[in-house]
Amino acid sequence: MKTRTLISGAVAVTAAGAVTIAGTLVAQAEETGSAALGGAIDAILADSRIVDSQAGVLVRDAATGEVLYDRNGNQRAIPASNNKLATVAAALDTLGEDYTFSTEVIGDRPADGVVSGDLYLRGSGDPSMLAEDYQRLAADLADLGVSMVDGDLVADDTAFDDVRHGDEWAWGDFQYSYAMEVSALTVGSSKDKLSGTVRFYVDPGAAEGDEVAITTVPETDYVTIVNEATTGAPGSGDEISINRDERSNTVRITGTLAADEEQTYGTRSVIEPTGLAADVFADALADNGIELQGDVRLGEETPQGGEVLATHDSAPLSHLSAELLKPSNNAYAESFFKAMGIATTGEGTFAAGEDAVYAALAKYGVDTEPIRQVDGSGLSRWDEVTPDMITDLLIGAREASWYDTWYAAMPVACEPDPEISGTLDKRMCNTPAAGNVHAKTGTMTSVSALSGYVTDADGRELVFSVVLNDHLADSVKDVEDQIAAAIAGHSESSTAEEITTFGKVDEIAENGTDVPGDKECTWYEPVTVC
Repeated sequence: MKTRTLISGAVAVTAAGAVTIAGTLVAQAEETGSAALGGAIDAILADSRIVDSQAGVLVRDAATGEVLYDRNGNQRAIPASNNKLATVAAALDTLGEDYTFSTEVIGDRPADGVVSGDLYLRGSGDPSMLAEDYQRLAADLADLGVSMVDGDLVADDTAFDDVRHGDEWAWGDFQYSYAMEVSALTVGSSKDKLSGTVRFYVDPGAAEGDEVAITTVPETDYVTIVNEATTGAPGSGDEISINRDERSNTVRITGTLAADEEQTYGTRSVIEPTGLAADVFADALADNGIELQGDVRLGEETPQGGEVLATHDSAPLSHLSAELLKPSNNAYAESFFKAMGIATTGEGTFAAGEDAVYAALAKYGVDTEPIRQVDGSGLSRWDEVTPDMITDLLIGAREASWYDTWYAAMPVACEPDPEISGTLDKRMCNTPAAGNVHAKTGTMTSVSALSGYVTDADGRELVFSVVLNDHLADSVKDVEDQIAAAIAGHSESSTAEEITTFGKVDEIAENGTDVPGDKECTWYEPVTVC
């Protein structure tokens, strides 16, 4: 490949087919194959939004490891949710595809309908628990004939430590669902399974000036709602704001919602999600005719000798992996991370999870010395990886017994079914990458990443990693998309002109969403952006 000088400016293709940037030659007309691909990617990376930022791009043959393109592939950068590729791969390797999380109810066998002493609700980190799952546990107790607990309900979350957030998570994010607290005993707020959160639904009142109506999922009084919102005039739109106090579970709902508006909602994390799960289960006991005579206590280990009276098992890890990767669920990632720590050291900590990930990745040719991964989700700005490391994992994992599960769990570009496309919904449509690219996204303020698999026009499977840092633009997703589309469309006979055409993608605002680009985000209302 010829040496290229990269400068900011307009990309052009001459009549002879050469690619230039601001008049500087970056690819000769006669170049084809990887040389032409390199020129096309160089041209894409000359975008004025990123020329003074950090860009790492690596393209390799999945079968041989041959490098087709390398720009700063060995330089560390913040990966955001690209971290989840390593987290899920390591979890499948360490825990196994059939691994399940169990939530148990433990106590003395009931006599005459009464459980004598305390009743323990013990979690192992299941991030997929919903209110209906706690209802089923309570119903199972009722089926055993339980009608009363004459002690306390004790919520045992001791499988994980009490460190609720990862290192260097931003304080300003803590009220949002993507920065939820991590607990071994928790409950989600919707079918999205955003554990450790409550979703607040807001409906307009009957007439202008009326107080809005608020309902929650799960139903709970664990949070205190301060309703200062009113119904606005027809046509005035949705001006509702939902905010949780920094140091309490008081949620303030303000603003106006027009009388002719549809229901709106917002999801906010809670402080101490173990308490939320215990509150939901206590309500489930009452709903199933079981009287709790005592109080609710949190964070105590279940004593030896009790009987398991009811159990809920999660779906296997093979299924949960897709629920993690496709929508980029941070809560799942942190539960996987700490569960690996338990499996390898007996400690459900971030540090033990980190060691477990490194040990698992090393089996597949990944050098973990030049990287740092301190959490499962990638929300920490202490996370540092390289495109080299990511592509090593993508190549090495192809030999793993769990590879097919991992590959199928990744988002797929522009698939019509959002459960398949995940965070690549509406991206790279009408390009050779559509339905072709299987990749993980990553997004935080000034961080954007896309890494995964793509098949080129010759039918050759390639791996790629694009990690962009330090840009000031709200979004550079279209840069990633152009690169992926160019890789997908190129062949050994493709010219620079043809590859440049392949790289043209449909213009979509803010990654196809209305999400503000300055959010520290994996999950953000009302759509996912990572």
